[in-house]
Amino acid sequence: MARETNEKGSDSGNTTPRRRAKADIREVGGRRLQPSTLMMGHGYDPMLSEGALKPPIFLTSTFVFESAAAGKRHFEGVTGKRPGGAEGLVYSRFNGPNQEILEDRLGIWEDAEEALSFSSGMSAIATVMLASVRPGDTIIHSSPLYAATETLIGKILGRFGVHWLDFPAGATRAEIDAVMMRAASGRVAMIYLESPANPTNALVDVEAVRASRDATFPAEARPPIIIDNTFLGPLWQKPLIHGADMVIYSLTKYAGGHSDLVAGGAVGSKAVIDPVRAMRNTIGTILDPHSAWMLLRSLETLELRMTRAGENAAKVCAWLRDHPKVERLNYLGFLDEGSRQADIFNRHCTGAGSTFSLYLKGGEREAFAFLDALKIAKLAVSLGGTETLASHPAAMTHLSVPDARKAALDIGDNLVRISIGVEDAGDLIADFEQALDMV
Repeated sequence: MARETNEKGSDSGNTTPRRRAKADIREVGGRRLQPSTLMMGHGYDPMLSEGALKPPIFLTSTFVFESAAAGKRHFEGVTGKRPGGAEGLVYSRFNGPNQEILEDRLGIWEDAEEALSFSSGMSAIATVMLASVRPGDTIIHSSPLYAATETLIGKILGRFGVHWLDFPAGATRAEIDAVMMRAASGRVAMIYLESPANPTNALVDVEAVRASRDATFPAEARPPIIIDNTFLGPLWQKPLIHGADMVIYSLTKYAGGHSDLVAGGAVGSKAVIDPVRAMRNTIGTILDPHSAWMLLRSLETLELRMTRAGENAAKVCAWLRDHPKVERLNYLGFLDEGSRQADIFNRHCTGAGSTFSLYLKGGEREAFAFLDALKIAKLAVSLGGTETLASHPAAMTHLSVPDARKAALDIGDNLVRISIGVEDAGDLIADFEQALDMV
């Protein structure tokens, strides 16, 4: 994370315009400032960059050291020879002003000690896993996962002797315990969760996973709990307070929010982030400065955009719920009272989100007819943007998943995944109505 400077902007021998002298104000008049306020300036002092209101984009590959001794200190930190990390800017594969300001702000949403930015959500996931696994290890994970994540675990890491065991997203404590016990005979590298699951919207009980892990593994051998929080975070779910050790994001989605960048992020304690930082330094999966700068722009409106999209989704789903051509709707605002999913939602979440699964009556033909008839909603993968998107997971994002596993995970040919944007809700309802007429 970006470090403090003196009034002249000097940081342990490395003078850089982005270093902040007075930009770490977290409370005013005894009131703790909210993330939406801190997004406007935290981690950046305009007076250290010629008075520029917004941080400049630092398009440079390397940084000048004030002295040879300073350069040595910085490399000792970057390489891990000296604990504590880099004291200053070294080289853009390791750190940079835009990335460090972004990471400062990412950590705020979940009150995390540390944060890292990556070139994509999958590069974040891959870097985290590469930093943790060894041949012969097991990864325990919830199911379903994003298809590329399943491919990474099952096919790519599997080539290097890494095994996996899974449990369904809505598993009970007893079901989770059974999988933990099966894995406990060997070394478990991590417990990897995705909640809500992509694309079914099923929730994972993070608190039950934490309790099961702590009961199964001795303290010195407890694997970290890592969760992909892309669908609800950081506004509607904060997994660190429910027992997760690290939270991963595709920042392409809600954080970026305008479908114009690709990025990933990870937040958590210093203890779990430091090994990932070392791996990122080695393989170079850090986010580029321009995308980091664009994310700083987007974070300023994150709460506004997510709130509007969530309100729109509630209105659209209320209309879709009783439509005669809709078989069912997996929307977190419609969970059956008293059900396990509702219990998880009530304990873990503060909002139902704006992405949901629509199951049409019929199969691929009906789903394709609906998608092809949309006028306002765009036929595209991804989610969390200002525009409404609709896609067919079985034929698109999860095409590579074997048919039998898709069936077991409820990823059918009649499933359409929809991400609601910030358009007028009435206009979206009109669009879905005319599209359903074509089914």
